[in-house]
Amino acid sequence: MPEMTYAAAVRSAMEWEMAKDPRVFIMGEDIGVYGGAFGVTMGMVDRFGKTRVRDTPIAEEGIVGAGIGAALVGMRPIVELQFSDFIMNAMDQVVNQAAKIHFMFGGRMSVSLVLRGPAGAGTGAAAQHSQSLEAWFHHVPGLKVVMPAFPDDARGLLLAAIRDPNPVLFYEHKLLYKVKGDVTESDAAQPLGQGMIRRYGRHATVVTYSLMVHRVLDAALQLAKNGWDVEVIDLRSLVPMDIPLIVDSVKRTGRLAICHEAVGRGGIGGEIAARILESEAFDFLEAPLLRITGLNTPVPYSPPLEAAFMPSVDRIAQSLETWLTREVVQS
Repeated sequence: MPEMTYAAAVRSAMEWEMAKDPRVFIMGEDIGVYGGAFGVTMGMVDRFGKTRVRDTPIAEEGIVGAGIGAALVGMRPIVELQFSDFIMNAMDQVVNQAAKIHFMFGGRMSVSLVLRGPAGAGTGAAAQHSQSLEAWFHHVPGLKVVMPAFPDDARGLLLAAIRDPNPVLFYEHKLLYKVKGDVTESDAAQPLGQGMIRRYGRHATVVTYSLMVHRVLDAALQLAKNGWDVEVIDLRSLVPMDIPLIVDSVKRTGRLAICHEAVGRGGIGGEIAARILESEAFDFLEAPLLRITGLNTPVPYSPPLEAAFMPSVDRIAQSLETWLTREVVQS
């Protein structure tokens, strides 16, 4: 298992599938010689040529529309959005076309399309280049949404996304691109919809994904010094979502907290909370739920304000400790 960065793991998955399957190709803005805004596709044009690593104009609606058309005639396109925020320029293509064509044609058509994009804040890219919009697409039937936190998951889940017959949004957090980890270089894909317990604990279940997995794990280490033992679940994919894993964990711990970088209002945390309240885990809850999220504001450009917007390790640890101290004493 070689060690590689998250960005290299994403590139490894694309190169693997392109070498194996001539239907797979990638297109996007500046992905050829330049290697993409974050260097993820660096060197791919030299290996596969300009036909399969296609630089495009700055026109997201056209790029995504071309990807949908290619998928409909049997290709397996990967569309890179230079920043995931730019998907807003292609909302009609994503929501009204990619997500619905399979159903509107009675299952006879398939849109095997992967939309990749760097998401999240923390790089000083300001309000229009730093958003976490995954809840929008979680709401749309027909789309799958994947947000891996570790290099090995990034590779394995991207293999699964490319092979999936459905449109998949694959969000890569900008602050994860340089994170290193052991990566399995094989043909085995990781199935979509399976979360993972990253840390076992007894006092509470904390559900999270993407960059926040790392911060919650660091916060859990801080809490452990004060005697608190929390279980950390990495969802890995939001659609499909591994609700049974959360239910089983909450039945053991009796408490549920949810952490994500996206703003709290209308976020994934509310959906997870509702699903647990509708499940058998409800009878095992010993305390009200807790959400730790980004603030309800556009992402600021100012570095101190941007840092305040995002859930930090300290804010996560303090929120969890305050909540646990209050609720454990009461129960």
